[in-house]
Amino acid sequence: MTGLFRRLLRNAARPMKRDRGRGGYVVHPYRGYGSRHEAFLMGRVFRQTSLGERIPRYGVLRDLADIVRRLLRHGLPEVTVKVRLGDNVTTVTTDRDGYFDVHLPLEHPLPREATWHHADLHVVMPGAEPVHSFAEVYVPQVGADLLVISDIDDTVMYTGVANTLRMVHRLFVKQAHQRMAFPGAAALYQALHAGRSGNAKRPILYVSRGPWSIYEMLEEFFQLNRIPVGPILFLREWGISLRKPWPRRAEDHKYDMIKHMLSMRDELPCVLIGDSGQHDPEVYAQIVHEYPERIRAVYIRRVERRSERERAIKALRDEIRYTGCDLVLAEDSMDMAQHAFAQGLISSAGLEKVRQASFT
Repeated sequence: MTGLFRRLLRNAARPMKRDRGRGGYVVHPYRGYGSRHEAFLMGRVFRQTSLGERIPRYGVLRDLADIVRRLLRHGLPEVTVKVRLGDNVTTVTTDRDGYFDVHLPLEHPLPREATWHHADLHVVMPGAEPVHSFAEVYVPQVGADLLVISDIDDTVMYTGVANTLRMVHRLFVKQAHQRMAFPGAAALYQALHAGRSGNAKRPILYVSRGPWSIYEMLEEFFQLNRIPVGPILFLREWGISLRKPWPRRAEDHKYDMIKHMLSMRDELPCVLIGDSGQHDPEVYAQIVHEYPERIRAVYIRRVERRSERERAIKALRDEIRYTGCDLVLAEDSMDMAQHAFAQGLISSAGLEKVRQASFT
């Protein structure tokens, strides 16, 4: 139990290590996404406390102090953030929790040979030193032929949210690169990213119902498991307060984000990937009804086997069949890969890599 406790501390404290205990004002942007006409990114401006001189640089006490500092982060409302992407400039204002959304029309084209672009962020507050940061913004290649939008929890990685102790054990005790991702999931997303040609470099967007506070942990998970692209993550601000003690419904967040991403690239067909445990099938079916010519396939990972739940998902499958979109209730990553290959969405080499990763 001591080992579990230490791992929990280290993981919860890790996002605070970057400032080396100095504290102060921080502008923290998240990776963004764009088209050739518009860019979108999010972030937060907050103040975090500094470490006292008596706190050691390493050890349990330092981790506990960093966790407290993280909990005491204070979002700064009504702060102006200046954003520059190439020769395109805009300013936005933070909300009451310090978060900001940037929707930047690209009146000046970005270099076409690059897919990742560097956005500079600049914040000036009265009585404080200017704060600078930067964000990476992903703009798909002009010839991209497919957009992939995926859930994360119980879709890419197993969280087991129904069993809290098991979820904690899997996230923090077992090795991330071996135990967190579903077998074959990384190979499946690599195959979808590469496409039938093997060099399609398709955009893959990940939408989670988790809060922004787990962003750093998810970044590490994607890097360890070599899951493309980015990652580009769209989480949600829970917005909990005394008047509103419960977070915003996750399905509303996912529905809104998917619609926004589809509107930014209205020429691209799309694949949606989720799981059977929450509301993904219902949200995705609604999207298919609204965009019947855009959605090529819906892949739902089977994570529970309640008969009434499976009947409901199969009813949704029959309901959207008129659009030509297949809803696949998949046992594993290989089921998704086989359908994707049959639809010409991935290559035979990609299929074989999923097969090898699923059964080794």
